[in-house]
Amino acid sequence: MARRWRDGWGTLVVEAGERGVVEVPLEIAGSYRARTKGLLGRESVDGALLLSPANSVHTFRMRMPIDVAYLDRRLRVIAVRTMPPGRLGRPRLRARHVLEAEAGAMAGWGLRAGVRVVIETATLHG
Repeated sequence: MARRWRDGWGTLVVEAGERGVVEVPLEIAGSYRARTKGLLGRESVDGALLLSPANSVHTFRMRMPIDVAYLDRRLRVIAVRTMPPGRLGRPRLRARHVLEAEAGAMAGWGLRAGVRVVIETATLHG
């Protein structure tokens, strides 16, 4: 079930229990270059950023605190952490993908350990 995504856009779908289904705009960073850049230099993020493959992140040179969700290969959330700027997150052994968003956003979406998400990608014609 090893899925590889290309750089682009999509939707993060969170089945949030009593909240119902939450759909979040998603930017996908599948290339080395896009993963390396991540949210560096940004003042905010509209929705979430998926880094794939990835099992850890850092917030050096970040301008804002972020929420970080570590996902396993089945897109189940292993852990959610809020990281202030200037930190190095420890690698998660089972993590295959990482979601980043503005601090506090993930709790509002109902994203927590044990929740499984769906990634819907936009079809791009070029």
